[in-house]
Amino acid sequence: MLDDTWYTEQWAGEGSAISLELKEQIHDFQSPYQRVEVFQTTRFGKLMTLDGLVMVTERDEFVYHEMLVHPAMFTHADPKRVLIIGGGDCGTLREVLKHDSVQQVDMVELDQAVTEAAALHFPTLHAASFDPRARLYFQDGIAWVADAEPGSYDVILIDSTDPVGPAQGLFSVDFYRNCQRALASGGVLAAQSESPLFHADLIRAMQRDLKAAGFNDVATVDFPQCTYPSGWWSVTIGARDGSASTFRGEGGAPPTIASRYYNAARHRGALAPAQFMLG
Repeated sequence: MLDDTWYTEQWAGEGSAISLELKEQIHDFQSPYQRVEVFQTTRFGKLMTLDGLVMVTERDEFVYHEMLVHPAMFTHADPKRVLIIGGGDCGTLREVLKHDSVQQVDMVELDQAVTEAAALHFPTLHAASFDPRARLYFQDGIAWVADAEPGSYDVILIDSTDPVGPAQGLFSVDFYRNCQRALASGGVLAAQSESPLFHADLIRAMQRDLKAAGFNDVATVDFPQCTYPSGWWSVTIGARDGSASTFRGEGGAPPTIASRYYNAARHRGALAPAQFMLG
């Protein structure tokens, strides 16, 4: 919902919504897949929406991108080859490239219009695309993983929209099975898994599906994200061989990375699920 002053996203079935005060709309494009809009807000910087739903704001994007990337990257012993499915704003790519061990990142985004909007309006995110280790492809990520050579990647990060439309296939046993095959020994997958408060059943289903796809262990980390439904968000991690709850820094020096939210203590605490999430 949009009037001249406020952007409002209603969370269907939950009796709640979020509103952000606007200055102006600065981008509006209908791609073959979705409507991509960018607004200048009064307090949250620039806001990008896809089909009327918040994708990213300048003010709080760092929490989501850091928590999607760093728990998975530090769960792996030595990540060199990384695949990002989605992530068209390039924020996930930015965080991956902070890891000196990384030699190559393939980012596979279905909708080039999202990345083009980021290039115009979110240059601090899009700047990561110029790193020589980064390779961007505008293709179907589901097909990409299905065609990947076995053992191609150390870490796979799924930075997807909600499980509807083209993104629905990213929340399936078949897709996770292809990811498991594409991961090398010791590989780690991490996928955004919606709100623990609103979508606990989806999180539990993801954990079951990852195990059914052959992942040895799964864990979900949660964190605040004030512009996403309920203000509480999560990422679910699957470990191909080892533990999804053990990360570099446990029992020794904590991992260090240039970050604003993520650190070893937050990683450790985020692994402890709320009781109602246990099912």
